[in-house]
Amino acid sequence: MSNISKLTELRKLMLDMEHAMGLQELSTVERDVYYAASDCPDTSDGVRTNRIREHAIVASMSRPTFFRALKSLVGKGYLEQSGSTSRGRYLVKAPK
Repeated sequence: MSNISKLTELRKLMLDMEHAMGLQELSTVERDVYYAASDCPDTSDGVRTNRIREHAIVASMSRPTFFRALKSLVGKGYLEQSGSTSRGRYLVKAPK
């Protein structure tokens, strides 16, 4: 099996998993931000925005695009602003 065939199989598996978890409604950018936030070490008061922005998945994403996706994810219930007094912290919610 060639490398491209392996990569294609992996992509199909990922699409199937995203569909099973209900993530297909998210745009590619939203999914990337959600994955990055999910992969950051979470504390009781949430993950900091700058930690998400530094993640390899979204590091090359423009700042405005990142913050639009972040706002959209909050609106859709995938992320929630932390109740702590400091801004820029988010709690990652399980997919619906």
